[in-house]
Amino acid sequence: MSAGLPTVLFVCVHNAGRSQMALGFFRRLAGARAVGWSGGSSPAAEVNPAAVEAMRERGIDISGERPHRWSDEAVRAADVVVSMGCGDACPVFPGKRYVDWDLDDPAGKGVAEVRPVRDEIERRVRSLLAELHIPVAS
Repeated sequence: MSAGLPTVLFVCVHNAGRSQMALGFFRRLAGARAVGWSGGSSPAAEVNPAAVEAMRERGIDISGERPHRWSDEAVRAADVVVSMGCGDACPVFPGKRYVDWDLDDPAGKGVAEVRPVRDEIERRVRSLLAELHIPVAS
């Protein structure tokens, strides 16, 4: 599934805000040097419009993304599973590296309230890429 590249799965409850923003930053910053996926335990009908706008402000278009459920196959294929607020609903498989990012849920918030969450996600994605020794794309 990942052609031997480092693979990260971002999961949250609705796959509509935090995990979508994280995936957007990951894809932009990692480029073709890594594979990123996202999913939710209870996917929403659409990506949070405030998250879409906040990412657009940073030059990343996530408007074409659609929330979907994480799959066992994606969890097994991932080198790192980053959870964001899904608690017991997050997938757990022995031998996987799990990272939990405690971030505010942008659901129901406006763009101004989502920006700090977006900025913290970018910081954490950059840190994760550094830990994985994946150079950041310019």
